[in-house]
Amino acid sequence: MKKIEAIIRKSKFETVKDALAKINVKFFTTQDVKGYGLQKGEKMVYRGSSYGTEYIERIQMDIYTTEEKCDDIVKTILDSGATGEIGDGKITVLPIEKIYRIRNAEENAKAI
Repeated sequence: MKKIEAIIRKSKFETVKDALAKINVKFFTTQDVKGYGLQKGEKMVYRGSSYGTEYIERIQMDIYTTEEKCDDIVKTILDSGATGEIGDGKITVLPIEKIYRIRNAEENAKAI
């Protein structure tokens, strides 16, 4: 079992979500996150005035999957989430010992 954590641009979320649906990813969680990296903040425009923000707003997606589907999911996120510019995000893959569905105590692949 694996956990994939992907931090992506907010503007690419719908594209990534739709691409994951096409490869039958049925469940993931998201949260709004802020970070700091090579991009060094973003310039925003509000009512014609430009100002900078120190942190970059992104979305973090957490996906639980089997070992067999992991590479396909990562490739899908890479393909659908990239703009080719600095600040596209990061993907990490973590090992998971066990996953349980609380409702009926199913384990691992059955739980996701």
